[in-house]
Amino acid sequence: MIDHPGADVRPLATPTTAAAAATPTAAAPAATPTAPADPDAASRYARLSGVLGLLFSALFVLALVLVDRSPGLAVPDADYAAFYTAGGARTLVTVGTSLVPFAGIAFLWHLTTLRLLVRAHTPEPSAIPDGLQLLSGMMFVVLLFVGVGAAGATALLMDLTNVPLPSVGIARSLSGLGYGMVFVYAIRGAGMYVITTTTLLRRAGLLPRWAALLAYVMAAVLLLATTFNPAVVLVFPAWVVLVSVVVLAGARRGGPRSAPTSDKEGAA
Repeated sequence: MIDHPGADVRPLATPTTAAAAATPTAAAPAATPTAPADPDAASRYARLSGVLGLLFSALFVLALVLVDRSPGLAVPDADYAAFYTAGGARTLVTVGTSLVPFAGIAFLWHLTTLRLLVRAHTPEPSAIPDGLQLLSGMMFVVLLFVGVGAAGATALLMDLTNVPLPSVGIARSLSGLGYGMVFVYAIRGAGMYVITTTTLLRRAGLLPRWAALLAYVMAAVLLLATTFNPAVVLVFPAWVVLVSVVVLAGARRGGPRSAPTSDKEGAA
């Protein structure tokens, strides 16, 4: 074979190199929980999410106890009208209704710092639970605001204005709407938030197995309960307290609760 000056000479592709070129590049393995790149930031997020979670739980429970002073849906019309005509307990309902926005704000701060904490340990969390966690948390807050606002509307109207008491039928309908929004819809959003957040925290090595199993049981209660008993609603702040305490304890130890190691690390 005669070499021509200036000719572009390329090496012949061997079967091995041709097969390698034809084979698509393997996708990068899924991120596994590791020590955070910025331990100080991770510790700060853990403390913030823990404290804000406890703050939300306290405000939420206090607001729920006060709003629950309102008459039940099945009470006679005379008792219903008497409750809203007199002061005292009616004013407590107004105070509880006014506390709910602050509880929701604390929850949104808790949600945000918890997401930052997860990303500090898993920079690329699983897309499905990550997206559903954000959506379900926001859905819970929106439905909580709407539901409590409807349930407390009559008490707010009587305490903050001089208008006469609406008919008992209207007041009872508003209460029924509020109960439905909270006990049927908001609680379901809370259940989904518990499932997705627990999954993210567990994969990040921030939640021990026993706490994760207990959290999934609590999520099942929130998703399947069909009652207007306020005890069901209290399951959600109880879960937030559980997660907050575990996260704060992990921050004091200076690292994740348990971080799984890869096969290569185990072999080494």
